[in-house]
Amino acid sequence: MNAVSQLWTNALTQTEVTRETYWGISSTGYAVFYLLTAITILVFLYGVYRRFARYAEGDDDPFARVDELPRRIVTASKIVLSNEKQFDRDLYGGLMHAFILWGFLTLLIATLIIGFEQYATEMLLDLSFWQGDFYLAYQFVVDAMGLLFVVGIGMAIYRRYWVRNRRLWGRHTSSEDDIFIWTLFGLGVGGFLLEGLRIYATGMPDHEVVSFVGYGLAMMFQALSIPLAGEPGVSLSAGVVTGENLHWLAWWSHSLLAFFFIAWIPYAKPFHMISSFANVVTRDEKAGQRLPNVPADLDATNAESIDDFTWKELLDQDACTKCGRCSSVCPAKASDRPLDPRDVILDLKRYRESLEAGGDERPIVADGGTSVIDAGTMESCMACMACMDACPVEIEHLQSFTRLNRQLTDQGDVDSNMQDVFQNVMQNGNTFGDSPRNRADWADDLEFDLTDAREETVDYLWYVGDYPSYDDRNKRVARSLAAILQEADVSFGILFEDEKYDGNDVRRVGEEFLYVELAGHHVETWEDCEFDTIVCTDPHSYNTFANEYPEVDFAEFADDPMMPFDYTDQWNDDGEIDVKHWTQVVEELVQDGRLELSGDELEYTVTYHDPCHLGRYNDEYEAPRELIEATGCNLYEMPRNRADSFCCGGGGGGLWMEFDEEPKPSEERLREALCDTDAGGAVEKFVVACPMCMTMYEDGRKTGDFEDDLEIVDVAELVVEAIGAQAEANLEVTED
Repeated sequence: MNAVSQLWTNALTQTEVTRETYWGISSTGYAVFYLLTAITILVFLYGVYRRFARYAEGDDDPFARVDELPRRIVTASKIVLSNEKQFDRDLYGGLMHAFILWGFLTLLIATLIIGFEQYATEMLLDLSFWQGDFYLAYQFVVDAMGLLFVVGIGMAIYRRYWVRNRRLWGRHTSSEDDIFIWTLFGLGVGGFLLEGLRIYATGMPDHEVVSFVGYGLAMMFQALSIPLAGEPGVSLSAGVVTGENLHWLAWWSHSLLAFFFIAWIPYAKPFHMISSFANVVTRDEKAGQRLPNVPADLDATNAESIDDFTWKELLDQDACTKCGRCSSVCPAKASDRPLDPRDVILDLKRYRESLEAGGDERPIVADGGTSVIDAGTMESCMACMACMDACPVEIEHLQSFTRLNRQLTDQGDVDSNMQDVFQNVMQNGNTFGDSPRNRADWADDLEFDLTDAREETVDYLWYVGDYPSYDDRNKRVARSLAAILQEADVSFGILFEDEKYDGNDVRRVGEEFLYVELAGHHVETWEDCEFDTIVCTDPHSYNTFANEYPEVDFAEFADDPMMPFDYTDQWNDDGEIDVKHWTQVVEELVQDGRLELSGDELEYTVTYHDPCHLGRYNDEYEAPRELIEATGCNLYEMPRNRADSFCCGGGGGGLWMEFDEEPKPSEERLREALCDTDAGGAVEKFVVACPMCMTMYEDGRKTGDFEDDLEIVDVAELVVEAIGAQAEANLEVTED
């Protein structure tokens, strides 16, 4: 048995194993230490109080944030302790943060144990447990997790300063980021040096071998022959370097650095250790799917001042760690639009802090000038929710962004193209400005008549949508879906001219009252119809009908003479009416045998693009894929798929606005399909399940010079082709 193994065995067999907590510290030093401790705690508590007092000054949040608090805390603890959001898209970053978090929490708990043992047991109960097996286990775990902590900090330093990961650097990068990471590094390394010097200076007790990092450092000090006071000719007089003097110096250096860090936490970046957890606890589990309703009070303001922001939006600002994950996945930033989600949140925070320090007030958001946020920045947002999905601390960017967009609308600082869209919707009920009477003209080429859901009872009320009704390319998709439902022999109908634009994207651009007008019209129309399920062609319609219409308090607006509806109830608040995207409905029909697909009708090599409002918004990824595979197509995934899907660029009003961008999001996505999938250039068809995506990618195919490389098709078009192929095969069998 080697020497280390023997020492370990000796350590485990000892019954009285412990150490003196304040070894080498005089009574005066002891008193100074606790005076500094009291001051540090007071400074820390005052800082935390100031932070939360500021949140209390924020506006009320429209959503319940602290209901079911025990459940929220448990769920938040799971999210934070598992580091699940840190591991998403970034294994290195996930491991790094996990090492730091788990190590830090272990060291914190270890410190609390020392304090509890010192005072609660020795002084109050006269019962000491910090000895024997408990002490040995304690020392081993602390060394193991402390080492993990130092490794994690080292990984962070390597990524930040050696690799210089781009997303970690930006205009809000400052000295506080450097102080934060190097202070943590100093605490971790300093703690091990202190432990090694203590073990060495106390004669390297056998049981301390369990403190394997500290013991290793003690062996290094021994090899360096650092003198000890007990040795002949060595004293503790000033100026003499001994192990005891070095321990004293390390002890006070470590303590003072710890005092600084604790006192600094509420005033700078380390506060995210508190605010981030609070942010996860108070998150809205349907964030992004639904937006806060605007008050019916016309005197209410949206973002005229920082005081218009809710306490949760202020907490979002403080929870931001500057990690840049939101920036790295933002399609607007990738296309060189003037939007960086991180900068918007931190610009608002910096402005708030400048006001608290006596700075001058400025417009929060405006078109040019001295505003905190420029109008062009907010116009660039595609409302794709990638930033929120990537954020490890659950910042709800879209809530703040929508507030800013509403303010732009109130001020009249809206893109001229969007103003035209608003006008079209107000006058004609659709974004094209076409006559409502023409809304169902797309069905003229069908070989069967569509049922009027206003006059007959149907199982499925089909909301066709603007683009499938008026856009020539998307009319083909509408006819395909109609043929699918007819082939399945289901009862379905449409609203004809009583169907209007759903309002999803004009709401995200800030035109809330127009959205309420559209919602009121639709729910009032639906109340006069008999149906079981609303089927949507467009994921944007699906999201707003399923998640946002039920949130509208129509009674607040019904008496407004500008609102063309008398509906006063809360629509579908009990969830009695099912709202589904058409792929979910057709997938059920295939599974139920209402549509016969053998799975080998088509042999195309395809890739599929997840629409933001179907995927990230509503977590539906499988229904479209199962339909594609049911047609026999060979599906190859792009690297960015499902929750990591890259936006087409059409959301948040992007469909109607023009941007100076290079490359366009649609062009980048088509490049990914042809260059980054395993099938590469063999991809024949780029499959979508959203009319907006169809429009954006048809445009990107032209502007990106991909016209000869692949075809843009909807899932419905593949299904119709497969049904036709199946029918032909059945006919051939019958003829034979």
